[in-house]
Amino acid sequence: MRVSRISMPPLAAVALSTLVLLAGVAGCEKGPAGAAAKPPVEVTVVTIAPRDVPLAFDFVAQTQSSREVEIRARVEGFLEKRVYTEGELVQANQPLFLMDRKPFEATLKSAQGQLAQQKAALKVAEETLKRVRPLAEQNALSQKDLDDAVGNVDRSRAAVFAAEGQVQTAELNLGYATILSPLRGLTSFARVQEGAFLSAANNFLTTVSQIDPIWVNFSISENEALRRREQQEKGLLRMPKEDSLEVEAILADGTVFPHKGRISFADPSFSKETGTFLVRAELANPKGVLRPGQFVKVRVKGAVRPGGIVVPQRAVQQGAKSNFVWVVAKDDKAEQRAIEVGSWIGDDWFVNQGLREGERVVVDGALRTSQGAALKVSPYVAGKEKAAAPPASEAKPPAGDAKPAAKK
Repeated sequence: MRVSRISMPPLAAVALSTLVLLAGVAGCEKGPAGAAAKPPVEVTVVTIAPRDVPLAFDFVAQTQSSREVEIRARVEGFLEKRVYTEGELVQANQPLFLMDRKPFEATLKSAQGQLAQQKAALKVAEETLKRVRPLAEQNALSQKDLDDAVGNVDRSRAAVFAAEGQVQTAELNLGYATILSPLRGLTSFARVQEGAFLSAANNFLTTVSQIDPIWVNFSISENEALRRREQQEKGLLRMPKEDSLEVEAILADGTVFPHKGRISFADPSFSKETGTFLVRAELANPKGVLRPGQFVKVRVKGAVRPGGIVVPQRAVQQGAKSNFVWVVAKDDKAEQRAIEVGSWIGDDWFVNQGLREGERVVVDGALRTSQGAALKVSPYVAGKEKAAAPPASEAKPPAGDAKPAAKK
């Protein structure tokens, strides 16, 4: 008997093959029960421990001489010699310029001669009065003769006083011919050269600037002052007693000036042009490292953030509505927590609201974390770059309250 082969349409054969293949794939996907779960995310955490955090505020400043004097000639005459080296440090009462002394010496001699002449006239008048007085008492001379003798003595005494004044003036002028530095400081260049005639219109010779101590001036804006006041009222900032703030200067190469100072003056009024008020600090400068007009950065220390909560900046992320961090729950699961951040110091944020003492905040691995994810926790250790940064230097948030993006 002959068996006939059943033929199948091509489309049906393709469909059948597809069903068989899908069935095989499905069987492979089922796998054994209890397949391995997703491994926990490895993270580092920092434990919240509120503490009093020392703060420092940085400002751009400029140095100024604590006493700058214009050296001017007090008398007219010819400038004979400059006896200092321009730009060098001079001591108090050190000669700077010498004027031609001869005219002043001649004037002094003339005044001394006039004084001697008047003293001689006074002596004659006094001797005359001694002779006239007893004769007038015996009525041998008239009262008018006595009065004339007394008047001559008085006039002679007045002439002596005037002559003494002329001598003193001549002595002063002679002394002014040697022009001295009134203080210890740095000299500027000579404005007038040797041989020039010095007069009232041409008497400015040079300047001497005291550099020890030296002043450091910086300005605080109105917004900054109001922000500090608001922080104090909220208990986020505590200033030292009597505002005894310490000031240190940081040079252009980043080195810290070894001598610290104190604020010596604060302008009570805001500038109408800039909206800032001037603050001045005074620093010892025995070696003259700081020079007038030099730009430096000043760091004002002494303020404290009481009970401050600080977290590393890269632990803070920015969400649609607020900043947030990942907090480790009791079962080592991730929990998202909205927070309110303040300013930052170094590589850390101040957290004003949202965290409590003892809570653990994810630092490294925060970008791989999701709500409810299992976490493998290890302590966070600050890097070397954090240790090198000044921990007490407070920075202001960028304009518009923008926050730095979380670091990966």
